[in-house]
Amino acid sequence: MVSKIYRNFNRILFLTLLAGVYSCTPLSCFDETEAFMKASFYSNDTKKILAPDSLTMYGINMDSNTLYSKSVKVQPAYLPLNPSAQSCTMIIRINGINDTLDIRYSSYPHLISKECGVAFYHNIDTISHTTNIIDYIYISKGTITTINEENIRIFY
Repeated sequence: MVSKIYRNFNRILFLTLLAGVYSCTPLSCFDETEAFMKASFYSNDTKKILAPDSLTMYGINMDSNTLYSKSVKVQPAYLPLNPSAQSCTMIIRINGINDTLDIRYSSYPHLISKECGVAFYHNIDTISHTTNIIDYIYISKGTITTINEENIRIFY
């Protein structure tokens, strides 16, 4: 009788410890947690998607200045926006010709999940640019989220 109670006690203790170990294991985050502005490149002549032969892009006063350096056939380009700022300026060199992008936006926190935490989403207010190679920029989706979808079209 005592050995039977002892055996059951060991089983219950083992199952309790096993449940405790699994309940303390942190869950992993598999969702995207950074919201990048996605810029696709289009030919202004044909209005069809056309990746540049060479793309160099860097931000002025950004943490990591160089985003792309003579990159070949980039489509789309991922542009980080600073959630603590309301604007950013980027130099973009398409096929050796420089233009400047000035992006004005607002940011807000968005809860992804308990495991992943918060990501900052952005709303594009305006984009102005020089016209050395860029003819115009079309805002296809003004809300920048973690979803992989085009935000702007750069026609050159």
